[in-house]
Amino acid sequence: MQLLEERIRRDGKVRDGNILKVDSFLNHQMDVKLFGQMAQEFYRLFHDESVSKVLTIEASGIGMACFVGQAFDCPVIFAKKTKTKNIAGDVYTAMVESFTHGGTYDIIVAKEFLNSSDRVLIIDDFLANGSALSGLSTIIKEAGATSVGAGIAIEKAFQHGGDTLRAQGLRIESLAKIASMENGKINFC
Repeated sequence: MQLLEERIRRDGKVRDGNILKVDSFLNHQMDVKLFGQMAQEFYRLFHDESVSKVLTIEASGIGMACFVGQAFDCPVIFAKKTKTKNIAGDVYTAMVESFTHGGTYDIIVAKEFLNSSDRVLIIDDFLANGSALSGLSTIIKEAGATSVGAGIAIEKAFQHGGDTLRAQGLRIESLAKIASMENGKINFC
């Protein structure tokens, strides 16, 4: 998506350790007009998949996922990173390793919100090593639901998480794919 690539070039900041900061428009301060345009692109890519639920992970994917849910006219579920008192009953869980935070944690979704009749589109802001996407896919499988694929805002293709998950049969559509980030310069695929 050229619009997103242009925004990354203009406002994205490359940090040490292959970190791309896009917090001025994607995952801290959110550009809702851009989110709407991204949601329309995800709708174009997945409109024939009969999506019944959108699934993301807290917190950075929630804003974008809400726009996608609106485009598909379906509910949005976000996997929580910690179990809270207001989640009663059974939950689906998966372990996820965070590239950005450098830690491992469990993600959870209450079983009442995801079932075998659901056709689920995963939405997330970044794809690097693929752990979050893999964890969300595990939850979909545990529920007996169908994964129709994943819509990703920014994929760091040089980290190969997308390659691994595609080889396992997951359809992944990334709006911006980064080939490399060297000397502060972002190169797209």
